[in-house]
Amino acid sequence: MNRKELVEEILKNKELSHLSKREADHFVSAMLDSIKKSVKKGDDVSLVGFGTFTKVKRAARTGVNPSTGEKIRIKAKTIPKFRPGQAFKASV
Repeated sequence: MNRKELVEEILKNKELSHLSKREADHFVSAMLDSIKKSVKKGDDVSLVGFGTFTKVKRAARTGVNPSTGEKIRIKAKTIPKFRPGQAFKASV
């Protein structure tokens, strides 16, 4: 499912059917932007029954260039992580 399909699925909900397609798209954008900003600040975003978005630090490590077999140094970095909730796991 892509973003366009997600907006159309939201509009199928009887409680949200009064929204226009543009309003539903703005809703999806606002929700995703809020999650990104919170995780960027270091806050966890927990959606009960769905999952938790967090920010984690990945340590520096040594890797291998598959073309040459040469060892390379991979820098440490911070990445987003999603942990699915129990209800989400059960539904899948």
